[in-house]
Parts: sequence; structure tokens; C-alpha cells
Amino acid sequence: MKQSKVFFTIILATILILTASPTSINAQTQFSRTNIPAKISITTSAANVRSGPGTNFLKVGLVYRGQIVECLGKLGTWWVVHLPNDVVGLISGDLSKAYYPATAPTPAPTPAPSPSPPPSQVQLTADQQHMLDLINQERSKAGVVQLKIDPQLQKMAQTKSNEMVTKSYFSHTSPTYGSPFDMMKTFGINYTSAGENIAGNSSVDAAHTALMNDPPHKENILNSSFNYIGIGITTSPAYGKIFVQDFIGR
Repeated sequence: MKQSKVFFTIILATILILTASPTSINAQTQFSRTNIPAKISITTSAANVRSGPGTNFLKVGLVYRGQIVECLGKLGTWWVVHLPNDVVGLISGDLSKAYYPATAPTPAPTPAPSPSPPPSQVQLTADQQHMLDLINQERSKAGVVQLKIDPQLQKMAQTKSNEMVTKSYFSHTSPTYGSPFDMMKTFGINYTSAGENIAGNSSVDAAHTALMNDPPHKENILNSSFNYIGIGITTSPAYGKIFVQDFIGR
């Protein structure tokens, strides 16, 4: 930058000499540093940078169309410029124009994302809610995590209990869907562990007591790897009610 300041001083000295000389054609040329752009853009294919405000002055640089250079002032119709290589010179106003970068539009504020809606709340019947409460009471006593209703698992369990009544069977294997695990796959349910209890009894309390008194069924109810459940209950002419409990862990 020191070099450019020296060169710029030389240019100003030349300007002063020209201004003082009554015979110079540039005697009335005034140097201005007001109302000038910070930069100029070259509008011709190539433009010489001169040591003074005229084509008879020494060429000190070359710039090309579209190049943007720093502007220090104006001498008549010539821009005083500072080139990237730290050279100071002048460029004819006929070969360039003031450069004013377009003001970037103020970006519209990004709207805050809408909070994700909570998972669909499954409407349980009174019997289903009572059975869920009994199961979670037992799990609380055992110190294991409470079970939550999974909407898709709930749909599967209710489908299974309905089918057991309409197709008159009592089995973990559905004639339509196969095993409980095949049925989970059909319903698009992902899991890392899974199990199923089925029961036929006259009431929720009686079914729950019977299941808790049978070790394999009790093991499913208290299994700490399960955290979701679906409960299907359908009125049955043979049993009073059919109960299906489907468990998964994930």
C-alpha cells in the first residue's frame, strides 16, 4: 500500500503542475473526491490505466470488461483508481461506469416451524382403559415402565379379538393373518420384542386375575422389555368377552 500512496502522490503532483501551467490543456481540470462511487465497472473489452487524465499519459495497467476496481476520486472525466496489484492510475469515464452493487433484499424471516401434532390419541372403551390401568398397577408394583397405547397395535389387537369372535376360534394363530408376529408385520408395526396374551372371561377383572395367575401370561404383563400395548375386547357368546393383549418393545 506504501507503493500505491507514493504513486498516488506522484499523480497528484502531476495534477498540480498541470493546473499551474497556463499552457496546459488540463489547466482547468479539477480533482474531486466527493460524490464519487466507491468502485467502478469496466464497460469495454479492455481499458488502459494511465498515469494521468489522457491517452498521452504513460500506461500503468490494463483492466477488462466487467472488472470492478476501487475508485479514489475523479479528475475531469477520468476516474482515479486503485488496482488489485496496488497500482494507482486513471481510467477514462468513457470506458467505465460507476458501480453500485445491488442491495440484497432483506430475507423474509423464516417462520417458526409449527409444532408437530401429538400422536393420535386412541379413544379406549371403559373396559380397555380399566384393563390398561390394572396392567400398569401390576407393573408399578414390579418397578417396571408403564405401558402406553400404540395406535397401530391397538388397531391390531381389536381386529384380532373381533376376528376370534366372528370366526369362532380361540388361538394365537389367526386364519387370516397368521401368528401375532406375522400380523404385526401386516399392520406395519416395528418392534424389538413382542408378545401376546389372549383370554376369554366374563369381565375385565376376572380376565386380569386369570392372566396374572398363569406364569407365562404374567411374564408378558410384567416384561420390562415391553413399553407399548394394544388391548382388544369383543363381546363373545361363548366366553362373555374375548380379550387380546398385544405387547411390543422398541
